Amino acid sequence: MIDILSLNLQETEQAIIPLGLEKYRAKQIYTWLHDRRCRNFADMTNISTAMRTKLSENFCIKSLKIYKKLESKIDNTVKYLFELEDTQYIETVLMEYDHGNSLCVSTQVGCKMGCDFCASTKAGFIRNLTPAEILLQIYETEYDSNKKISNVVLMGIGEPLDNYDNTIKFLELCGISMRNVSLSTCGLIPQIYKLAEEKLPLTLSISLHSAIQQKREKIMPVAKKYPLKELIECCKKYIETTHRRITFEYTCIDGFNISRDDADALIKLLRGINCHINLIPVNTIKEANYNVSQINIEKFKTFLQERNFNVTIRRRLGADINAACGQLKREVEKNK
Repeated sequence: MIDILSLNLQETEQAIIPLGLEKYRAKQIYTWLHDRRCRNFADMTNISTAMRTKLSENFCIKSLKIYKKLESKIDNTVKYLFELEDTQYIETVLMEYDHGNSLCVSTQVGCKMGCDFCASTKAGFIRNLTPAEILLQIYETEYDSNKKISNVVLMGIGEPLDNYDNTIKFLELCGISMRNVSLSTCGLIPQIYKLAEEKLPLTLSISLHSAIQQKREKIMPVAKKYPLKELIECCKKYIETTHRRITFEYTCIDGFNISRDDADALIKLLRGINCHINLIPVNTIKEANYNVSQINIEKFKTFLQERNFNVTIRRRLGADINAACGQLKREVEKNK
């Protein structure tokens, strides 16, 4: 069975013609799926019963089921644990901002990257999500919350650029302006070069977390394969090709990466690069004893601002529901 939600309009046309359906029917089907969010071929009322039967015999419409839902009493953040058709789980987080509703989506079941401070990677990697499974996180969240998603962040479970083709297809299908999309990567250099050639006006976020090679290797195994020097050259090329500013994500950990020396190293590394630095308070997880104080983050921010860097501290949303990636999935899987 073909996953029809993962097909773009042209691919839908090519898929239905061998079934004896006219080419123009593809637009009708596509509208039912992506505008009306139809979940069953039987509901496509402007298509004949015989055609609907052919569609149901050759195509499937993927679905997600809300397995668990946590709602913050602090800031209206909602965390969804979705169950996939093969009983695997992924997490999605809905966040309210002044500029609209933002959704943090997952791109893989598990993660290969092994970052020491991240709960998403602790259970290992299972598989990539299909374009439809990434897309359905938007559709099911909008349906459940009755809220329109205006911004998408590919920063949930998984490394988006490790699932490159399906991530790009999702971006084609999602209907969200690319200027309202942020894609976060731990620094897969070949894929960043490839993404640059797509020339999508999205925001690329690089998970940096240290400007000192040895420290970055300690918490991010990927740094051994893709050293900082090569990563920064890649970022410069990305900016030159796309004319887009890069965001560098920096998870702050007390006693590890927010000293004055760490700030000096970061200033030296990023000097002259058109970038934004986003400081992230580390999330406490059971598998790693990492913490950070707000005072120390503020000091680190001041060090950077004194050198004229554009720096913000990410708001910690959904603190009362463990809204960080991977925590709910791990909890449910352990209990099962």
